[in-house]
Amino acid sequence: MRATVSKALGTAVLALLLVWAAAHSRPWHALEFKSFDLWTALSAPGRSALPAVILAIDEPSFQQLGQGWPFPRSLHARLIDRLREDGAAAIGLDIVFADPAQDAAQDAALAQAVARAMAAGVPVVLASSREKVDSASATLWTEVLPLQALRDAGADHGDAGVQPDDDFVVRHLPQNARSFSAALAEALTGRSLGPPPPGLIAYRGPRGTFDTRSYYQALEPGLLPPGYFHGKTVLVGRSALTASELQHTQIDLFNAPFAALGGERLFPGVELQATLLDNRVQGDSLRPVHEGWSAALVLLALAMLVPASVLWHPGAVAALAGALAGGNLLLSWGLFTRAGLWLPPLLPFAATLAIYGATALVAYATARRRARQTRAMFAQYVPPEVVSRLIAQPELLRLGGEAREVTLMFTDLASFTTLSEQLSAEQTVEVLTGYFNAMTPLIHATGGTVDKFIGDAVMAFWGAPLADDRHAEHAVRAAITMQQAMEPLVARLHARGLPGIHMRIGLHTGRVVVGNVGSTQRFSYTAIGDAVNLAARLEGANKAFGTGILLSAATAAHLPDSIPVRALDDVIVKGKTEPVRVYTPCDDAELCHLARAALDAFHARAWDAAEEHLRTLLARQPGDLAAQRLLGRITEARSLAPGTPWSAAVALDKL
Repeated sequence: MRATVSKALGTAVLALLLVWAAAHSRPWHALEFKSFDLWTALSAPGRSALPAVILAIDEPSFQQLGQGWPFPRSLHARLIDRLREDGAAAIGLDIVFADPAQDAAQDAALAQAVARAMAAGVPVVLASSREKVDSASATLWTEVLPLQALRDAGADHGDAGVQPDDDFVVRHLPQNARSFSAALAEALTGRSLGPPPPGLIAYRGPRGTFDTRSYYQALEPGLLPPGYFHGKTVLVGRSALTASELQHTQIDLFNAPFAALGGERLFPGVELQATLLDNRVQGDSLRPVHEGWSAALVLLALAMLVPASVLWHPGAVAALAGALAGGNLLLSWGLFTRAGLWLPPLLPFAATLAIYGATALVAYATARRRARQTRAMFAQYVPPEVVSRLIAQPELLRLGGEAREVTLMFTDLASFTTLSEQLSAEQTVEVLTGYFNAMTPLIHATGGTVDKFIGDAVMAFWGAPLADDRHAEHAVRAAITMQQAMEPLVARLHARGLPGIHMRIGLHTGRVVVGNVGSTQRFSYTAIGDAVNLAARLEGANKAFGTGILLSAATAAHLPDSIPVRALDDVIVKGKTEPVRVYTPCDDAELCHLARAALDAFHARAWDAAEEHLRTLLARQPGDLAAQRLLGRITEARSLAPGTPWSAAVALDKL
């Protein structure tokens, strides 16, 4: 078992190394991102607690205003004045005003509107950006700030840049302390929020989750009710998908995580800024858990699946692996939705499946090897169907020895020595092979196990390796059938002019130790114990009783009424003090009755009654050796002097 655990552990560790290597690949990261998108799409509330309005520079705005991009800055000035007059809490323009307008009056109008808003306590935040400048020796990043005039008017600014992943979905929070969303959050709350913690964006919902109006609606009187913007943060930015005015301009659009469930694929940059602002103000962005969590889950799966693969049924191991894999997903989901923590589920999930696959492979190889060993071990002892069952249910077999109650059989061929003297070595082997070939199927047919062949003898037992509640009955029925099968064998010997032989069988039921006995190089499945010795002695005692089958009282006690037996005598085994009554199968009910009555009278020292029963028995079956032997013992008992010790049982080794 220790070797199997070591193999399973080694294979599982190898599988984990492969998973670890795969975890550093781009396809792996893409799958991990998709799991984030799936959790986001499933858990997004579809609303925001932040009072905010997005004014989208969209296709209807271009059509209604009749303006191309970029809009005149005086138009933005009018918008700022309208928002200030309506009581907006803060204004964020996700537009970079880095270059002066051709008409200086446009810049002046915008600066004056910013100054009026700031004077009224309405903070204005403008977008800045960073541009990459490549040179022969290095790559430099240059910050592109709003016009100095706008900054002098009191406008704050922040970097509106974000870092999308390879699939152009923005998942990570900007780490720039002066990001556009951070600057707007500080202006809105009036306090410094400090550097943003590393984390991921908690999306509130797909495009349109935030209250979104067209840019022109805020300019045209009567399209929005008075006070519509009161107390709200207003973000202004581009949200056009197909406008020809933006075809030659960098379109501020990203892919959305909600496409994982078939939602709209594109997400406007201004709505992304609103989401980032919401995360900063609410402080509920997603925090990644420490990598040790994933490692702990992998180690837990390793610690549970490796021993389970050795000790449990494959179905139970598969259920455990499924529970662990599903538990990883549920844990990741629970942390995501309840605690705002991001535990990537892919690594522990894939690691669990890899461990299960590796241990299942080892278990399969071990089962195949055990099946081959079991088949090789038992094919010569037990029927093929028993071997198949042992392979299918190896738990039925306890290798190494176990105590069981079995019924043992010993057979021997009387007069075989005389026969073998008249045969060559090849002919002797031929006769024995025919005998064994005839007897072995009969033993197997009743569920017996052939232990070994000892010269011309056979040792077999019933009740192991598979349990059999009727082992005694099956053993006796096999013995009767085997005696019947001897008739054609003897007939063939007579036809060849050879002397006949007959078989003696001894049967006894008792507890023995059965299992593999021998050295590591050579062993056999056998039975050991006193019961084995008694069965062997009963086989030899057939000669004294003139029987072909002799069985103990322990065996007779397990037989059904359909197998009548005749009591013969009580014997004492060498080294034991308790007598054992011996029987032989007998279909003659009257004969069985007379034999029992004679034995009962003999034990009661009723010599006359015992002798009368035996005389009647001999009249019914002349020459019965068992009856004649008991008559002789009656004569001996009658001749004993009064007070002489006497026992109704006879020593088995004296028969």
